[in-house]
Amino acid sequence: MLQTIKKDNQRSLFFSLKDTLDQQHPLYILADKVAWQQFEHAFSPLYCQDNGSPAKPIRLMVGLLILKHLRNLSDESVVEQWSENNYYQYFCGNQDFTPMEPCASSELVHFRKRIGVQGIELILKESIRINGKDGKEGNISADTSVQEKNITYPTDNKLQRKIIKKCQKIAKEESIELRQSYKRTLKQLLLEQRFSRHPKNRKRAAKANRKVKTIAGRLVREIERKLPAQHPYKHDLELFNRILSQTKTSKNKIYSLHEPQVQCISKGKEHKKYEFGNKVSILYTQNTGVIVGALSFENPYDGHTLDASLAQYERLLGKQAKTVTADRGYKGKSKINDTQIQIPKPFHKKLTPYQQQKKKKSFRRRAAIEPIIGHAKADHRLSRNFYKGVFGDTINVMLAAIGFNFKRIMNRYKEKLSRIFWQIQESFFMLMMPKWGF
Repeated sequence: MLQTIKKDNQRSLFFSLKDTLDQQHPLYILADKVAWQQFEHAFSPLYCQDNGSPAKPIRLMVGLLILKHLRNLSDESVVEQWSENNYYQYFCGNQDFTPMEPCASSELVHFRKRIGVQGIELILKESIRINGKDGKEGNISADTSVQEKNITYPTDNKLQRKIIKKCQKIAKEESIELRQSYKRTLKQLLLEQRFSRHPKNRKRAAKANRKVKTIAGRLVREIERKLPAQHPYKHDLELFNRILSQTKTSKNKIYSLHEPQVQCISKGKEHKKYEFGNKVSILYTQNTGVIVGALSFENPYDGHTLDASLAQYERLLGKQAKTVTADRGYKGKSKINDTQIQIPKPFHKKLTPYQQQKKKKSFRRRAAIEPIIGHAKADHRLSRNFYKGVFGDTINVMLAAIGFNFKRIMNRYKEKLSRIFWQIQESFFMLMMPKWGF
C-alpha cells in the first residue's frame, strides 16, 4: 500500500535542508532537475491501494537506486550513508534531516523486482533526458563487453565439494541417515590435492580428484533413493547430476551452483584468459558522450546484438539512429532499418576524399567508447554483477549506465560553476589592476 502524502505546510522554524544546503552543489541541482513525478505515475499502479503496511515513498526508493550506482555502493552502504548525508536526503525528497536509516537494505531488492526491467528502463530514459541536447545526437558508437558474475573461479573440484555440502544439508533437513559422512576422508583428500601441478604430486592429486567426484556421485544417488516421491529438491538434484556428468568438451557447461546461467567468455588476454558472466552491449553518443543504450545478452556474436540494442534506443529516444560506428567484430551488418552501420574496411573508389576523411574521423572517435566502458566498470558497478539471476544481469548494466549519465551531468554542473568562478575572479583583477598600479 502506498504511503499517504504528508502535508508539509509547517516545518522546523530554524532548519530546512532546502535553505541550509549549498545550492551550487551538483546533487542539490540534480535533485531539482529530475522529473520525479513521472516515476510516481508509472510505479503507483504497482502498489495495492487498500491493505498492507504503508510502503516507502517512490522518490526515496528511486533516489536510493540512483545514488547506489552513482557512488558505487552496496545496498547496505547506501542506506547507511543516507542517514549521514544531508545531500542524499535532499536528493531523495526529504526537507528535514532524518538521523536514521530510511529503510531496510532488503527493501531495495523488493523495489527492483516490483518495477522490473521496464521501470529500470524508465529511469535510464530520464538519465538521458537530463543530459539535454547531448543525449539526442543521432550518430552513435557501439561496443560489447562482459559483466562478470559474482562467482568464484570455477573448477571441477570446487563444484564437487559444494555438491557434497549441499547433499549433506539436504540429508540433515529431511532427517536422512547417510551410510557414510566422508568427513575424515574428504579432509585427507584435501591434503592430497595440494600442489597438484608439481610433477611429483600430479598422480596423487588426480587420484584424489577422482575420489571426490565419486563421493559426490554416491551422495547424490543415495539422496535420490531415500527422498520421498514428492520433494522440493528435484531441480537441485538434476543440476548436481548435470555437473557430475559434464566433461572438458561438454557444451552448455555449469560453472556455478547458485548462478547456473553463467557463461564462459574468452577474453584472450594474457592476464585474464576467460571471464565468467554474460555479454553486454553499450550504445554511446559519438561526440557528446551519453550512454543511450545498455542491454544484456548471453553470449551472441557482436553483430547479432545490434537489432535489440537499436530497438531499445528507439524506445528511449523515440527516433532511429542515423549511423552506428562499430569495430570489425560487427562484420556482416551494413544497415538496420534506416540506420547505417559503419565498420572499418577498405574505402570504395567512389568515395570522395572528404567522405573518406569523415569516416576515418568517425572510426577514430569510436575508440572513445572503450574508456567509457572502463569507467562504468570501475565507478558504477558494471565490473562485478552482484544481482541474482538473468533479471539481475539485465538490470545491472542499465543501472550502471544510469549512474554514468547522472555522474556526467553532475560533472558538467561542476565545470560550469568553476568557469563562472574564474570569470568573476578575472573580472575582479581587471578592475583592481589600475588601482594597484599595474
